[in-house]
Amino acid sequence: MAEQVAKPRVSIEYCPKCRWMMRAAWMGQELLTTFENEIGEFALMPGGVGIFTVKVNDTVIWDRKITHRFPEMKELKQLVRDIIVPERSLGHSDRKSDQPKQEAPIAVEDCTKGAQEICLTCPKD
Repeated sequence: MAEQVAKPRVSIEYCPKCRWMMRAAWMGQELLTTFENEIGEFALMPGGVGIFTVKVNDTVIWDRKITHRFPEMKELKQLVRDIIVPERSLGHSDRKSDQPKQEAPIAVEDCTKGAQEICLTCPKD
């Protein structure tokens, strides 16, 4: 019997205080619809203040603290596709052939180390 390869896990860690759960859930729904046969698991994970991080397995493909914005759905699909099924076309959601492949955000040292965690978008309690 051939060894079966596990399908990738996609996770979105979001800030519940910022009320980003619905955005994360919608993005997960879109990814599961687009990659229904390629994604093995999707997880929503409540996280720290101001966090919105998307991972494929253990690889961070989007971090709002680095990019200072949310991903467009089109670019998130491209980033996921580039990791799990790079040969697949996304049709109208794909980049034009003359556009360079988008790289995932470069990991940087956590800028909140030693600082008080304050999120400007979180509602005040």
